Amino acid sequence: MQSGMVEANNRDYVEEILREKGLSIVAITEKSASRLNLDFLNRIKIKDIVIFSRQFSVLVSANVAMVQSLKILVDQTNNPTFKTVISKIADEVDAGSPLSEALGKRPKIFSNFYVSVVRSGETSGRLDEVLSYLADEMEKDYDMMSKVKGAMIYPAFVLLSLGVVGVVMMIFVVPKLTAILTETGVQLPLTTRILIGTSSFMSNFWWLIIIIGVALFFGLRFYISRPRGRKQFDFLKLKLPIFGRLFQLIYLVRFTRSMNTLIVGGVTIAHGLEVASEVVSNEIYQELIKKTIKEVEDGNSISSVFMDSKVIPKMVSQMLNIGEKTGKMDVILARITDFYGREISTMVANLMTLMEPIIMIMMGVAVGIMVAAIILPMYNLATSF
Repeated sequence: MQSGMVEANNRDYVEEILREKGLSIVAITEKSASRLNLDFLNRIKIKDIVIFSRQFSVLVSANVAMVQSLKILVDQTNNPTFKTVISKIADEVDAGSPLSEALGKRPKIFSNFYVSVVRSGETSGRLDEVLSYLADEMEKDYDMMSKVKGAMIYPAFVLLSLGVVGVVMMIFVVPKLTAILTETGVQLPLTTRILIGTSSFMSNFWWLIIIIGVALFFGLRFYISRPRGRKQFDFLKLKLPIFGRLFQLIYLVRFTRSMNTLIVGGVTIAHGLEVASEVVSNEIYQELIKKTIKEVEDGNSISSVFMDSKVIPKMVSQMLNIGEKTGKMDVILARITDFYGREISTMVANLMTLMEPIIMIMMGVAVGIMVAAIILPMYNLATSF
């Protein structure tokens, strides 16, 4: 006799799992899941979807039935939330639903881009190849974004630490240091008076600063959620002094990589442009792509709109034009992606090198202001006696 617990979508699936293990069922008792929702701790990451796609591709290419492949992947997946999702997809496919339709019911997990590529693989009978290629491209995009985020962690941590130290000094340290200067009654320099006023305001109205900060944060989030605010925010990101060029390259690589994946998967140019605009996730580029879709539907070249755009390099427009004329659009898109992907890696490395002296200069300016506002007046006061 054996007893245990099986996590499954329904009772029939439990019976099937137990029979596959060679067990005879004596009794099955349903146990409700805990009411405490901990799904946020098991959030499905891009890496989980990449591993799922690669394993699924291997199973399908080995002529394992699709439903059986999905059930095997349920056991292979470590994420409990994703395990439940795959189990439900397996049940829907087993009931006769196409795989792309089952995936499309979960847009928060499987994007329109992912579903479109899988649908094209189903139609062409090349699902294993499409899934493998899709996993490769998603992994490249994941690695690129990981490098960019990794480069931002160090300066963000240092700046946050400087901000916290500055607030602590202004509230607790500066008042004690400046108390001696204010008691003397002498005329203080402008920088010292500004510092004392700022410190006094932060000490007495810290609660007001918190309220204003929270209000600004949620107000900005609400404004960005609106179409006009989102467009202005996306435009601002492209015009930032150091990071603007980096954002442009990231959006460009996202577009060319997704278009390449879709074309290789057998998706038409017009539909590929529509799906790729969602992957780019920038209003400025999305408007540009929507104009391109209209041009393509009217029988014009895909590069006609790109030629006049300031956010698309001329080289990209010319190469896309060559790709259309030669019928090798997928090859051209792959080369553009590789070229600008390497440029992003170089820019991120240079950015990390550049950030260190910038942060040191900022620290030096902060220390200089403190010295000019506190230490020098105290020194002058001591030497006057």
